[in-house]
Amino acid sequence: MLEVEKQKKIDGLIETIETVIKGKAEVIRQCLVALFAGGHLLVEDVPGVGKTTLAHCLALVINCCFHRIQFTSDLLPSDILGISIYNQHRQEFEFKPGPIFANVILADEINRTTPKTQSALLEAMSEGQVTVDNQTFLLPRPFLVLATQNPIEHHGTYPLPESQLDRFLMRIKVGYPSLEAEKAIFQSQSLSSPLDHLSAILNGEDIIDIQETVKRISVDDAIVYYALQIVEKTRHSEYLTLGVSPRGSLALLRAAQALAYIEGRDYCLPDDVKQMVPAVLAHRLVVNNRFSSTLKQNEDAGVILKEILDSVEVPL
Repeated sequence: MLEVEKQKKIDGLIETIETVIKGKAEVIRQCLVALFAGGHLLVEDVPGVGKTTLAHCLALVINCCFHRIQFTSDLLPSDILGISIYNQHRQEFEFKPGPIFANVILADEINRTTPKTQSALLEAMSEGQVTVDNQTFLLPRPFLVLATQNPIEHHGTYPLPESQLDRFLMRIKVGYPSLEAEKAIFQSQSLSSPLDHLSAILNGEDIIDIQETVKRISVDDAIVYYALQIVEKTRHSEYLTLGVSPRGSLALLRAAQALAYIEGRDYCLPDDVKQMVPAVLAHRLVVNNRFSSTLKQNEDAGVILKEILDSVEVPL
């Protein structure tokens, strides 16, 4: 089991975020899984359900630098990464870092910008660095890209290619709040924003330490084989044109380790893998056109994954 002090901090972190994001305990846990696993998060939902607030809240409670990038059709890669400007006094070019140089990046409406600009994030998300004018610059750690997109509106958008989607550890939805939660949201914002009263629970060094600890969470060979069987079935399903890549199988196991850590365990259970399958694997699949419903690719992938989960024997 994990140290009591560490577990108290994790519980305190979740409770603090819940004072802002009302009635969404599972969403908060999934967000922390992505952070602790060292991955990135795609939040796909309609406007106004708290996607931006979730990202800002997370940055505040871990006391890290937060930058929001509003993606538009005229956004350029240099607007994200930075640009080299000639300094007349020094007679040389100086690199001016862009907003990507932060710990928590909110890539708001990422599908509204062109593929050229979307691709500017690939190196940053995969390797934690950016290359500008043949110079490589390391990004600060921890580094989390929380991207949002609206699944309803398609006018003026550029769908994320599979290579970009594969860089996101997880894709989740926030969903509408319950009546009780929405009432609590109104009451908490009657005088001021609850974000104004948040205090940091952890810091950047704590998050880096947690990410290293997560890597050491014990995963039995039987659980590894269970996860790989699920992945293998996606590659041979007649319902799918594209199955899960090796990056996806690694992501599934790392997410399971992060979930085990949040639950206060230093070992994984089969249920950790099972819980993470929809959020980690669904966006990596391409449903065969013969079985895909109109504009319901995500739902179809979820149904197929459920059938695969039911067909794979759970290790005891």
